[in-house]
Amino acid sequence: MPKYYTPKEANEALIIVRPIIDEMMQIGERIRARQPEIWDVVQKSAGNGGNPALSKLLPDFDRLDILLHQVQDMGVEVKDLTIGLIDFIAIHEGREVYLCWQYGEESIKYWHEIEAGFRGRQLIDWE
Repeated sequence: MPKYYTPKEANEALIIVRPIIDEMMQIGERIRARQPEIWDVVQKSAGNGGNPALSKLLPDFDRLDILLHQVQDMGVEVKDLTIGLIDFIAIHEGREVYLCWQYGEESIKYWHEIEAGFRGRQLIDWE
């Protein structure tokens, strides 16, 4: 059963989640910056026992995996790491919805229907 958040609980959890998302975004930027290099290394190392350059990237991938699981274990869904978009599942008017937060926003002020996505964000006018 999922963890359901109220807007207040989601904002309290954001105190823990915000720095994790920040670190995840930084790791993602490092990985994306080396993307052409990574692909070349992966192609060359496939089937030949690995590559030192690829081995240097593994700590970033391992750390990203740990952080992702930490956030997911809290019942928070990571939607887009390039912009730091996450959702907290909530119940509103008897149905599941998402409380939506994007990196840089001070607090969680928006929600949207599960199917609506980011474009369907509406101001939270309920507690």
